[in-house]
Amino acid sequence: MTGSTNAPGDAAQQGSLVRLAIGFTAWAERWFPDAFIFVAIAVVIVAAGAMINGATPESVSIAFGAGFWSLITFTMQMAFVAIGGYVVASSTPAARLIRALAAWPKSGVSAVGMVAAVSTTASLLNWGFSLIFSGLLVLALARRRDLRMDYRAAGAAAYLGLGSVWALGLSSSSALLQANAASLPKSLLPVTGVIPFTETIFLWQSMIIAVISIVVSTLIATWSAPGADRALTAEAMGVDVAGDKVEDQSPTQPGEWLEHSPIVTVLLVLVAAGWVIHEFTRQSAMLAISNLNTYNFIFIMAGLLLHWRPRRFLNAVAKAVPATTGVLIQFPFYGAITAILTQPKNGAGHTLSDQIAHAFVSLTTQHVYPLAIGVYSAILGFFVPSGGGKWLLEAPYLMKAANDLQVNLGWAVQVYNAAEALPNLINPFWMLPLLGVLGLRARNIVGFTFLQLLVMLPLVLFLLWALAYTLPYHPPVMPN
Repeated sequence: MTGSTNAPGDAAQQGSLVRLAIGFTAWAERWFPDAFIFVAIAVVIVAAGAMINGATPESVSIAFGAGFWSLITFTMQMAFVAIGGYVVASSTPAARLIRALAAWPKSGVSAVGMVAAVSTTASLLNWGFSLIFSGLLVLALARRRDLRMDYRAAGAAAYLGLGSVWALGLSSSSALLQANAASLPKSLLPVTGVIPFTETIFLWQSMIIAVISIVVSTLIATWSAPGADRALTAEAMGVDVAGDKVEDQSPTQPGEWLEHSPIVTVLLVLVAAGWVIHEFTRQSAMLAISNLNTYNFIFIMAGLLLHWRPRRFLNAVAKAVPATTGVLIQFPFYGAITAILTQPKNGAGHTLSDQIAHAFVSLTTQHVYPLAIGVYSAILGFFVPSGGGKWLLEAPYLMKAANDLQVNLGWAVQVYNAAEALPNLINPFWMLPLLGVLGLRARNIVGFTFLQLLVMLPLVLFLLWALAYTLPYHPPVMPN
């Protein structure tokens, strides 16, 4: 755990921007409640807004209860994104890769830059994998006696994937949601239609933003990392980076034998491989991987195979489950809010979602929309730190406004994705799994991530606005 986290004069050495960020985070840690409180407040506000719009209290309550479990499938799917990523990242082969990577850097500054590059690139595959793999990489680097690395800067670099580009990758909650009609609330489907990956994360415009973001984030991380003479190491911070020894105990009871034998693993993976081959041969690879169930299935089975023995796999799953707490308890409330937003007053007429969409249409134009929605989503993202859950709050009116203004619907999703991820850089909600691995507190790393936000926010907003000119509008496509 963390001991004395601030060396004398350390804040002064880091510059005014980082001092401001550290002060802001200290204030937020003291005064900001848990993210669940923001969700609860959102329910009350949306319910009041629906009644002001003409809905009866009875209809609002009915919509709340009816919508509460409407996202149960998606809730479990997103929980398994985190579990699958964690299990793969904590496997023995991943540990070997981490040790190999940790041997490369020649200086503490280059080590921080490498962590940033690994974190952001890995997040395009799976945000849970990126978070844990990068955290374990930082620990491995911190164990090197010949490398004087600033532990705070490295921890911040490990978080950059989730704080910048993850939503532009394969585990993007909103892109996955929009690609799967079965995961969408029935009230939202007519507004958005089904939007495949080819129209969201695999747009060349989206990939350009991802590449630029990775390069710029890595450069900022490298340039802002203190050199050897000013680095605050893990040892100086009182953090034990030795790590827990993995004990591969032999079975002591006959019933435990299969738990420690790879026989079950091999048989299960063989059965699973047959289904995966079937899925990828009956349709295009892009359609197959955009199915959230297929995506999670591959990660879980890969994790089982990489851990080799069922007992190791089950231990990794047990460690991963706490990272899903926020998803499991908050997503049902997001479903309820979506139901209230789309509840017609007195069973007919305009919904609250319609009214908000009308306001956006009246205040923006087709070309201003990406910039306005990007700013709006970024601000709201600080208070509702959940990509998929927040999308369900915003989609009913943002996508209706996009249709009215004839903005490309896939790009509207990507505007949301690129902008809403940025507040994660200063919101401690998704930092928790990483901080647990590193033995740090949010205030230790947010000075560096705040600097990232100052640079990335205007850059990403400009790219979202400029690239929108290259995309035509298409009406919603309903599933067959």
